[in-house]
Amino acid sequence: MRAMPSARSGFACIVVLSAALTLPLRSQSAGPAMSLPPAAHPRPVTDIYFGTKIVDPYRYMENLQDPEVQAWIKAQNDYTRSVLAKIPGREKLLARIREVDQSVPQVEATRLPGDLYLVRKQLPGEDVAKLYVRHGLNGDDKLLVDPAKITLAPSNQGKGKTEISRYAISDDAKYLAVGVIPGGSETNGEIHVIEIATGRETGDVITRGVGAEEWYPYWLPDNRSFVYGRLQQLPPGAPAAEVRQKFRAYLHVLGTDFEKDPAVFGHGVVPAIDVDPSLIASVQTAPRSRYALGLLNGSVTPNSAFYIASVDSIGKSISMWRKVADFSDGVTKIAMHDDDLYLLTYKDAPRYKIVRIDARKPALSSAEVIVPPGEGVLTNISSAQDALYVELLDGGVTRVLRVPYGPSPRVERVALPFEGTASAITDPRVSGALLYVTSWIKAGKILAYDPQTKVVSDTRLQPSGAYDNPDNVESVEVKVPSHDGTLVPLSIIYPKEMKLDGSHPTLLSGYGGYGVLMNPNFDPMTLAWYERGGVRAICHVRGGGEYGEEWHLAGKGPTKPNTWRDFIACADYLISKGYTSQSRLAGQGGSAGGILIGRAITDRPDLFGAAIINVGLLDTLRYETTANGETNLPELGSIKTEQGFKALYAMSSFHHVKDQTAYPAVLLTTGINDPLVDPWEPAKMTARLQAATSSGKPVLLRVDYGGGHGGGSGRDGYRQRLADSWSFLLWQFSVPEFQPPKP
Repeated sequence: MRAMPSARSGFACIVVLSAALTLPLRSQSAGPAMSLPPAAHPRPVTDIYFGTKIVDPYRYMENLQDPEVQAWIKAQNDYTRSVLAKIPGREKLLARIREVDQSVPQVEATRLPGDLYLVRKQLPGEDVAKLYVRHGLNGDDKLLVDPAKITLAPSNQGKGKTEISRYAISDDAKYLAVGVIPGGSETNGEIHVIEIATGRETGDVITRGVGAEEWYPYWLPDNRSFVYGRLQQLPPGAPAAEVRQKFRAYLHVLGTDFEKDPAVFGHGVVPAIDVDPSLIASVQTAPRSRYALGLLNGSVTPNSAFYIASVDSIGKSISMWRKVADFSDGVTKIAMHDDDLYLLTYKDAPRYKIVRIDARKPALSSAEVIVPPGEGVLTNISSAQDALYVELLDGGVTRVLRVPYGPSPRVERVALPFEGTASAITDPRVSGALLYVTSWIKAGKILAYDPQTKVVSDTRLQPSGAYDNPDNVESVEVKVPSHDGTLVPLSIIYPKEMKLDGSHPTLLSGYGGYGVLMNPNFDPMTLAWYERGGVRAICHVRGGGEYGEEWHLAGKGPTKPNTWRDFIACADYLISKGYTSQSRLAGQGGSAGGILIGRAITDRPDLFGAAIINVGLLDTLRYETTANGETNLPELGSIKTEQGFKALYAMSSFHHVKDQTAYPAVLLTTGINDPLVDPWEPAKMTARLQAATSSGKPVLLRVDYGGGHGGGSGRDGYRQRLADSWSFLLWQFSVPEFQPPKP
């Protein structure tokens, strides 16, 4: 995700029309016995895009270093916190959220050779997860990484809680490279190396990492070096849009200065490969494989350009890279086994297919189809010692397939204990797979599949809890006709034997971008919502990947309006079927899903009683100017072209707010360390909605000063956000126990 350079002649000119920022009180009341939020006076700027004038009344808020802007944001947050704290029922709701969430540890696990397991675990009462190593399923967990005890670089200290991101263990299991994120600031990540036998750090620390796949460390066969991705070092005063440009993959040898690490792939590294500066470059290896893969990706695009080289040549020769697939080939992932490459691609197969080619002569023209396209969507592949394991999305349910190596393999389906979401976690040196399975109403389990017996068993890595299988909640899957007749999947989770009388508090969520799936997943904290008669619904709008690449393209760029129109159709359905009513329906979206909910409430403000917008992308016309904006050009478009401007204007919620309109109550959230959606986006939207709404309902901005795009404030910070959001909704839905006393 990238940002745009400053405006150039030919598509935009800027005119400053007024001057000062002041902080008078608003005239509208936000609720019983409550004071007023600070207002921001407009300071209009007019942009002219291809002959169209666009007025931005709060452009000055984009300067987050301005003391006046900082003071306004802090005053908004202080006001919001005071309002939320006065809602009766909030503390009781928070206590219940904590109770159900602390009932059982949260565990992720990876299986390695020698019956070794890496276990990422968060115990009840702990605020962040720690990383352990375990010998055997019944062995004791030995602590490897407590992120709170990691000594960060001086520039990263004091930002918030430090959380574990990515990690990788050397092939000989002697060293662990672990990525940590301070305060949720994903562009300030660090890689630290741990000696597993002693648990001590080696002193190898790498900064300027990002919390994504391109940063992930991959060890080389010598067990003393690894490849990783890193942001460039910019001079003081460089434009924010340059931060993610010219991304490269580097080679680090233990005991050396990372600033002297040689670049091995990416922009300007391999003379024969012309790499656009906006592309993200990474190198991937696999245990015991003779090959390394070089990837070029737009960060938000599902497909990549792939290159291959001998793993022994990394750091020694830059001329060994050979192209395997270009962007036009639609390849999203490659799994390696011996001299075979297995490619997951949507070329001529919108719901994907799997093909195999020879790594020694990687020609797609000679590819053999291993798993043909079908009704379901092939979503992921991974290599184990015995076979390729495949995830298939079939009508909202994930199937796991086993594809043995060798000629003309017979595809086998792995029998799972219940239907929902499943993911296969494999290692090329170990037969079988760990399977993580969950559903809307069943807690996650970590299972093991034995290919010899074809038996799936519970590893007990994830302990059972009191709320794993609630008997008072059920779910249903329906399909809703959208504005153009397209059937849109809608998942509804609700209290059992609920009467469809339109009285229930309902939270409708969606996303709609980048081909991202909204898979079934159980969170025990949602029981606190269901216990108050609440309904949860997830609208699988176009722009996601529920029906493959066609579904994604139907909600991307110029087709983005389908996303909020699908969402509106699902909202109408919930009301028409008696699940809820307009006054008790809320929409929720986060990050790029802020486009979805922001445009839904600006298109149909009458349809929702309230809305929650978490770290939302809301002014898409200005997003290109941010550090993360330009990376999103393949998904959203660019204001440098007329077509791109029209698409971005259509999806810009900020520019579709209309004065004297009865908007629903809105709670917007941001993290002050957010590097993906700058805090000024929700700040500007807050100011605009507060000035425009005529409903008398509150518009609140909640700021996490220790958080980023999604982390940085710890587990209890997340519980606090849920309690604030749900109590805000229950207050606005007139649920009696959440009503502040009248003056």
